[in-house]
Amino acid sequence: MTTKTFTAVIHKEENIFVANCPEIGTVSQGESVEEAITNLKEATELYLEEFPLPDNNLPITTTFEASYAQIA
Repeated sequence: MTTKTFTAVIHKEENIFVANCPEIGTVSQGESVEEAITNLKEATELYLEEFPLPDNNLPITTTFEASYAQIA
């Protein structure tokens, strides 16, 4: 069994937390941040059982800035 570290990006939508793993593309949700991460971990593990990652094929994760006009 292989263990890797992945990223969880979490945001709140109304009364739930949505967690996304950008490296794999899995998404899950929960009533708390902890529950969303737990559910994302389970979804990611199930996905990787069906579609294993090649050893060297992880995408690059970075950040960028974007400008936009604010409506007053």
